[in-house]
Amino acid sequence: MNYRSTRDTSITPAFVSSAEAIKKGLAPDGGLYMPEMLPKLSSMDIAALRPLSYARRASYILSMFLTDYDRDALTADCEAAYSEEKFPGGAAPIHKIDDELMSLELWHGPTCAFKDMALQIMPRLLSRALTMTGEDKKARILVATSGDTGKAALEGYRDVDGVDITVFYPVDGVSRMQKMQMTTQEGDNVNVCAVYGNFDDAQNGVKAIFSDKSLSERALEDGMFFSSANSINWGRLAPQIVYYISAYCDLIENGTISDGDEVNVCVPTGNFGNIFAAYIARAMGLPLGRLICASNSNCVLTDFIKTGTYDRTREFFKTMSPSMDILISSNLERLLYVIGGAALTSELMEELKKNGKYTMPESLHKEVCEVFAGYYLDEEETAATIRETFEKNGYLADTHTAVGIGCARKYMEETGDRKVTILASTASPYKFAADVAEAVGHKIDSDEPAVILNSLSEATGTQIPAPLLKTLTLPVRFTRTVDPSEMPAVALGK
Repeated sequence: MNYRSTRDTSITPAFVSSAEAIKKGLAPDGGLYMPEMLPKLSSMDIAALRPLSYARRASYILSMFLTDYDRDALTADCEAAYSEEKFPGGAAPIHKIDDELMSLELWHGPTCAFKDMALQIMPRLLSRALTMTGEDKKARILVATSGDTGKAALEGYRDVDGVDITVFYPVDGVSRMQKMQMTTQEGDNVNVCAVYGNFDDAQNGVKAIFSDKSLSERALEDGMFFSSANSINWGRLAPQIVYYISAYCDLIENGTISDGDEVNVCVPTGNFGNIFAAYIARAMGLPLGRLICASNSNCVLTDFIKTGTYDRTREFFKTMSPSMDILISSNLERLLYVIGGAALTSELMEELKKNGKYTMPESLHKEVCEVFAGYYLDEEETAATIRETFEKNGYLADTHTAVGIGCARKYMEETGDRKVTILASTASPYKFAADVAEAVGHKIDSDEPAVILNSLSEATGTQIPAPLLKTLTLPVRFTRTVDPSEMPAVALGK
C-alpha cells in the first residue's frame, strides 16, 4: 500500500510507503498522507474478526494498510500495545446506556483517554519504520495538544529508543488534571512546554515548524528530524479505524445486532480525526449509517456540515470540554481529498490559509450531508446531559462524552432515525472531575486534585482510575511557558 499527499496535484504523484508516511508525519508540501486506495472489508472478514481478541483484530485490520510491515511483527506489537497490563479488563469495551445508545469506552488505557488506543501502538510502528527505512537520525516528535493527546503521546513514546518527544499545550486551555498529567510525566526523552494562546495557536506553531525548511536543515545538522504524533500522522489515525470495526463485531457477539445490520456512529470531535476514522471504516464496507459529528460551543464542524462553508474566523470559546476547543480541524482535509481530489483540496487549503474560510462545491456538500450529520451542545446542555444520563441511566459521562450523548439524542429526535448507535466515549469522567461533579449537583469547594477526585467518587459511588491516582503522587517536572514565536527554538532543544 502506497501513500500520497492530499495536496499532490502532479500528473505522477510522489508515492511513499506506509513506513515512510509514518516516519515523516506530514508531507513536504504541507499535505496529509492518505493511502492510494482503501482496502475492502467483506462480510467474511467480519466473520473472521468476531472471535478474535482486540489485539488480533488490530493486527488483522492494520495489516490491510501497512502492507510493508512484517505481519508477525505487527501482531507482536499489537499484543504488547493492547495487553492486560496496558488496558486492564480489555481495550474498548462497550457499555449499554439504553436500547439505542452503546458507549464505546475508549479510555481504559494508561492515560484514561481515547488517545491511548492509537498512541500505545503508534510508537511501535514508528520504531519499526525507522529500522525499515534505514534511518540513522533521531526522530523528534512534536505534538500540539488540547489536553489528551499530549499525555497519551508522552506515555506512549516514553523511553522509546531513537526517539524523543516535545509536547506543546495551550497554557489555559486544558483541565487541571490534564495539565498535571503532562507536567509530571516520567521519562528521560520527554519535554513539555505551555504556549500562550489556544490550541489552534499551538497546532499552527507545530505545522509551521514542519513546513520550515531551514528549521528542518538545522535539525538534521543536530542529528535529528521532526515527526508528529498528532492525528495528522497516518500512524496515529489508522489504529483508530480498528475500534469501530471491533465495536461492530462486539455488538454482533453480544446479540445487540445481527451480522449485516446497519448502525450509526456518534463522535465528539474537534480535529475531525476520530470521526474520519469511522468514515474510513464505512468506506471500507463496515455497515455504518450516519456519522453524527458532535461539537461543543466551538461548532465550526457543525456549521460546515450544515452549510458547506468552513469558517474559522469566529469567536473562540473556552468550555468544560477543552479537548474540543478547536477551530482548525486538520483532518477535514483528508475528507476533502477523498471526495474532491488533490487539486480541490490544495485550492481550498490555500483559501483557508489566506481568508480563514472556504466553501466547498454544492455537489460535494451534498455528498458530505449524505454521510454526516452535525450537531452541537452548549455548556448548559452539556451539564444537563451529564446529570440526566447519570440520574436516568446510571451512567457517568465525562464532558466530551456528554456532548456526544446529547448530540446523538438530538439527531434521533429530529430525524426519527433510532438505529443502534455506537457512541465514542473519549475520556474518563475523572479527567474533568470538577465539572462532572458540579453537573451532577455536587459543588466542590477546592481546587486540589485529590479533593476533587475523591469528592466525585464519594458523590457518585464510582471508582477513581488508578493512573490518575498515581499522577497525584508525582512531582512537577515541566513549568516552561513560551509565546508561539518561541516554539521553533523549543523544538530544536534551545
